[in-house]
Amino acid sequence: MLDFRFSNTTEIIFGRDTQLQVGEETAKHASKVLICSYGQPFEQNLMNTIKESLDKQNIDHCELSGIKPNPEETKVYEGIEMCRSSDVDFILAVGGGSVIDTAKAIAAGVKYDGDFWDLYLGGEFSEALPMGVVLTFPATGSESSNGSVVTNASTGYKLAIIDNCLRPKFAILNPELTFTLPPYQTFCGVADIMSHVMERYFSSTTNTDLTDRLSEGIIRTAIRNALIVLENPNDYDARAEIMLASTIAHNDLVGVGRTQDWASHMIGMEVSAVYDSTHGATLSVLTPAWAKYVYKDNLSRFVQFAMRIFDVEYDIDEPARTAIEGIKRMEAFFKRIGVPATMQDMGIKTTDRYMEMAEKACQNGPLGDIKKLQAQDVYNILMLATQ
Repeated sequence: MLDFRFSNTTEIIFGRDTQLQVGEETAKHASKVLICSYGQPFEQNLMNTIKESLDKQNIDHCELSGIKPNPEETKVYEGIEMCRSSDVDFILAVGGGSVIDTAKAIAAGVKYDGDFWDLYLGGEFSEALPMGVVLTFPATGSESSNGSVVTNASTGYKLAIIDNCLRPKFAILNPELTFTLPPYQTFCGVADIMSHVMERYFSSTTNTDLTDRLSEGIIRTAIRNALIVLENPNDYDARAEIMLASTIAHNDLVGVGRTQDWASHMIGMEVSAVYDSTHGATLSVLTPAWAKYVYKDNLSRFVQFAMRIFDVEYDIDEPARTAIEGIKRMEAFFKRIGVPATMQDMGIKTTDRYMEMAEKACQNGPLGDIKKLQAQDVYNILMLATQ
């Protein structure tokens, strides 16, 4: 285990009707709020509830709606201008990862004397407007993470910023708010949750028993409860388990004391930047392809994954078979819950841009920890994901 520091300051407010507390919680931090949302009709009742709760606390509010999946820089610029012109002192994100990441970009950009996109290109910052979250889509874990990912549509780059000042002050998690999520979005979220854990689990660091077991527990929980929700979308307990798994998967706890990989995510960001693919879908396609490409570089780790997550029997004569069977069972699970298995399943019919994506993914150096991936390796993984 490596030396580490861990701090997560987001207060989690979990359970039925917790959205009714948003005004009370926001009043601890602010008097003028920018509400960020998708702006879809299905959110209207929730938005009315949130605004009523803010009004009861005499909190002024304005709204930035129309945020789309794979959020783009245009809404960030719009939100920064709204905050500055209206003296906003708090941002409330109502939605999933795209809304939350947009809110974080706005929060950092308001405090930055320059173009917010410079931060995503490596500019330094350590200050952001405080913010809170009402989560409606468990997937990215952005409700308590310290990162934000935004796409610059004009350049085609999808990049991230990371700093603890981006952690929300509070996150309200009511599993009932996820009952109406379409199955595809629900299960793409599950793939994202599992990937967040696997990016940390597949590490070259040894003697990480505790975080290994925590990681395995989260993945097994996500799998078990996804299958329950597949049969009964309104099962509160299963939705609650998935929602909590989303938060813990990406609040940094299971990554302490170990190197992390993140190659699948970095490749997936390039795919979604070019093709506007759903983030979780890129991961259900790319994670198994990545695993097939790198498992021999840390065979014992993939054997452990297969045995502890998917109950594969150990093949004493050829341990590689155990690892391969674990990858196959991961693929089978993704297919069972109806998320894409290949690039073609995401509607990507040509390989013409694979090398372009591979080179962009590696422009700052090789990817990954289990195996250091150069552009040609990334291209090879993309080709594996096509088969």
